[in-house]
Amino acid sequence: MEKRKNYFIDKDFQAGFILKFCSLVVVTGGFVIAVLYLLTGKATTVSIVNSRVVVQTTADFIFPLLIQTLVVSTIVVGLATVIATLFISHRIAGPVYRFKKVLASLGEGDFSLGCKIRPTDSLQDVAAAFTAMIEKVRKNFELVDRDLAELKKKADVGDLNEIKKSVSEVDKALRRFKF
Repeated sequence: MEKRKNYFIDKDFQAGFILKFCSLVVVTGGFVIAVLYLLTGKATTVSIVNSRVVVQTTADFIFPLLIQTLVVSTIVVGLATVIATLFISHRIAGPVYRFKKVLASLGEGDFSLGCKIRPTDSLQDVAAAFTAMIEKVRKNFELVDRDLAELKKKADVGDLNEIKKSVSEVDKALRRFKF
């Protein structure tokens, strides 16, 4: 299969997926800052600022550095998260898009398609089950079609007992389906 060029297949799903992971990055960064601030709250730091000796709590001393660290790390890790989740969500959204197309085709009565997805995509087991289900339904339809063809031949001959027997076979084949 060829390589996809459009990485946003289902924009709502993928944007939500990316946003959730980026939110996790921001919340984690905020949590780390809060923990560091609380843990250093009772300690005291002495520093020299502009030739003056300043005594303050370590939490107040490192707070600006923590904020700068949070901003920089959130941007860097956030960009990495966006890229990683875009590719991960692409491997999920692509097969889901394909499943929707196959389902629409099946709804129109076209059972000629299989459900093939790229080897690197997720949901391989679902695609295999989908393809197996389509194949089973296709074979059942082929049996009904064969029985119907035999019924037509017997109708041309006009043998009522043979026609009844063929109708029974078609009926039996159709009973495999639940409506």
